[in-house]
Amino acid sequence: MGVFDFVKSAGEKLFGLGKSNEEALSDHVKKYGLGGGDLKIETDGGAVKVSGTARSQEEKEKILLALGNVEGVEKVDDVIFIDPSVEGPVPLPPSPKDLVVAQVDPAAESRFYTVQKGDTLSKISKQFYGTPNKYNLIFEANRPLLSHPDKIYPGQNLRIPPLPQPAKV
Repeated sequence: MGVFDFVKSAGEKLFGLGKSNEEALSDHVKKYGLGGGDLKIETDGGAVKVSGTARSQEEKEKILLALGNVEGVEKVDDVIFIDPSVEGPVPLPPSPKDLVVAQVDPAAESRFYTVQKGDTLSKISKQFYGTPNKYNLIFEANRPLLSHPDKIYPGQNLRIPPLPQPAKV
């Protein structure tokens, strides 16, 4: 739990389209199938406070990113608790790549990274993992928030998951 900073001028435009900011953000999180039915979202200018429960650390991080990667949001105050028994929207079925990510300790926190001009997922992978070839790990860790590995933009925040550890025999 804590406060996370985002780039206020970057992200999807949701505000001022006929819904309250809270409704727009709530619908935005729901469209990705994230969070249980108890998520509460409050806004105060560029600050967002989200409380409730998530099924996993990964889901919690994706909720924070979904809220923070919205134009006009500069801070997200996280008061989300993790409860694997939470019922709510059914998540998208895992892709085969998700099975590799699942070998990571599910309670391990990811790092967040703000995309800079000229960044690619390969460049970010090289920076964090020492090789550009793990870009798909970053892409899969940010699904369904990312629809394609080439569709990232400056100011966007991404989850950078810990590397899976080899199984001990």
